[in-house]
Amino acid sequence: MPPKPAKPQVPAREKLDISAAALGPIAAPQAFLDEAAALGIEFEPGDIEKLGLYLAMLMHANESQNLTAIRDSDEAWRRHILDSLTLVSTVVDFPEGSTIVDVGTGGGLPGVPLAIALPAYRVALMDATAKKCDFLEQVIARVGLGNATVVRGRAEVLAHDRGVRTTEGGIGHVGGHREKYDLVVARAVGRLATLAELTVPFAKVGGRVALIKGQKADEEVAEAEKALHILKAVHAGTMETPTGRIVLLDKRSATPRDYPRADGEPSRSPLGVANPKG
Repeated sequence: MPPKPAKPQVPAREKLDISAAALGPIAAPQAFLDEAAALGIEFEPGDIEKLGLYLAMLMHANESQNLTAIRDSDEAWRRHILDSLTLVSTVVDFPEGSTIVDVGTGGGLPGVPLAIALPAYRVALMDATAKKCDFLEQVIARVGLGNATVVRGRAEVLAHDRGVRTTEGGIGHVGGHREKYDLVVARAVGRLATLAELTVPFAKVGGRVALIKGQKADEEVAEAEKALHILKAVHAGTMETPTGRIVLLDKRSATPRDYPRADGEPSRSPLGVANPKG
């Protein structure tokens, strides 16, 4: 009998390492500083340098990873950093020490700029892609973000994680992600009905979801009316910003246990949308 062919060797996943790269902060353009001031955003000493260092890391990593289509640094300050910081006014509605999760953070937007500008808040950066999580771990270490953590996994799975049941101090759960966060944020393309299903389950009852959207936000809110009803959330308003619009959802009661649905299903068949391909 001829010997069985050897199994092909699967190469180990190449881990992006920019921890030793000779990077310095990208200088903030005056236009960014002016627009941030107009929004009422006040930076502490060192914040601009940290934002610039993060942006330098993002642009450097983008040479080998698909993290952003933006190559111009001035444009990146506005469309990435300023766009993320438009959420500051929503975050500060919550007391210091509140928890934030950035669902589908990718290269760290909007979560990393928020963690830099608001160190009194705890920010979880959630993404399913290993290389992106590796990058974010390096950002946290190099920028010095003691208030940020990385959570790897798909939202459809993590949103069902209630943690470990405990009776200490009363019956409840320790750890987990379902209904654990005061504020859920995301900056992503896709229908609001889909994003709501992937984000609302992470919010505590009484918590809020803030989604950075474009100029079609009103149409998407109308289309998502049935989805929001199913998910036990309500549209709390839409804010105009210099870079887009922010859709605010308030969570009034617990999300039904069936949601979110299985991996990919919220995108393939948006909840409550009669014609998903339309």
